[in-house]
Amino acid sequence: MNIRQELEAKLDELKSDYVRIQSDLDKLEYVKGRVSSAEEQLIRLENEIAEVNRQLDELPTN
Repeated sequence: MNIRQELEAKLDELKSDYVRIQSDLDKLEYVKGRVSSAEEQLIRLENEIAEVNRQLDELPTN
């Protein structure tokens, strides 16, 4: 597996986690639960996704 494939796999995993946490957050908001932890996780994932995208953009294209 080359570096591009590894980064794309990581990006897919991060996006999947993001969607799952967003769904959890929606449920917490519906039942008036504490959402700060889920919001913090989403922010962390957004930053990680941006970093992986930046790394992908910097890879040379073949």
